[in-house]
Amino acid sequence: MASKLSFTFKSDLHFPRGKFSKPPLTIPIFPHLTLNSCSGFHLSKTISSSRALSSSSSSSSVCAAVKEQLIQSPNLESTQDSETIPPSSSKFVLVVGGSGGVGQLVVASLLNRNIKSRLLLRDPEKAATLFGNQDEEKLEVRKGDTRNAEDLDPSIFEGVTHVICCTGTTAFPSRRWDGDNTPERVDWEGVRNLVSALPPSLKRIVLVSSVGVTKFNELPWSIMNLFGVLKYKKMGEDFVRNAGLPYTIIRAGRLTDGPYTSYDLNTLLKATAGERRAVLLGQGDKLVGEASRLVVAEACIQALDIELTKGEIYEINSVQGEGPGSDPQKWEDLFKTAQVK
Repeated sequence: MASKLSFTFKSDLHFPRGKFSKPPLTIPIFPHLTLNSCSGFHLSKTISSSRALSSSSSSSSVCAAVKEQLIQSPNLESTQDSETIPPSSSKFVLVVGGSGGVGQLVVASLLNRNIKSRLLLRDPEKAATLFGNQDEEKLEVRKGDTRNAEDLDPSIFEGVTHVICCTGTTAFPSRRWDGDNTPERVDWEGVRNLVSALPPSLKRIVLVSSVGVTKFNELPWSIMNLFGVLKYKKMGEDFVRNAGLPYTIIRAGRLTDGPYTSYDLNTLLKATAGERRAVLLGQGDKLVGEASRLVVAEACIQALDIELTKGEIYEINSVQGEGPGSDPQKWEDLFKTAQVK
């Protein structure tokens, strides 16, 4: 197992752009939808790394991505026929890092659930490319950079009840570090600035982190931490824990399934978690292994409403099996079982 945690583990957080092996042809998660809608879809059979297609098609695919993953029905055909749009929610979720591999799936799933969201992006134009021209009653977009405290105007947080922060960069130097986008600036200073600006009325902040953050001086984790990514993520975690806000921290294993930002979303018509849709949760930074971005995104959203996750830190892996889908009771049982007694 240690061999999986050396340089083959280097892309665990948010992979640098590159080519990924073709996923197993099992349950597709990126079907077609009409613009600004998450109801009704059909399945397709190809995946491509082309990047230049229309924003409306991109919106269709990203919204549908989570829908197919969450249903996880043994009878996809009947599920499609019986789907209904979920009722609106009283939550108002700020998503930070919503254009990244996990973040875009979080946004898509919130749209699918009819949960109002606000997206904080360095480049707001990315929102239209990824999610189409959404009604502001469903998705608001604000310009801001967590690395710069002065960008975090109080108006960004007005009305926000919950926050999901899934910012990140690569563990090793890459083009994604251009423009001072290093782990120190993103995983430490960015998280510190964000948390410092949050209102005390916040009901929950969910932070996506990484397994191994408490062991960054130990082999093989010290290899992963050569440029400080695990150390800075742990510093970000500690700041969240000491801020006096209700929090949940999700430490993901080596991220798989994507990142979808490496492609034009319209081409991801058959992305899949394969047979590894089941979820393994733990505490105490003991898990290693891999975690599907789809599963990590779902864990973040489920944690918003599950009271026993407040003030807790979980490691998450994906393993072979059907998994909990979007069933709140199954997720609550998983979180409960994982808690160290």
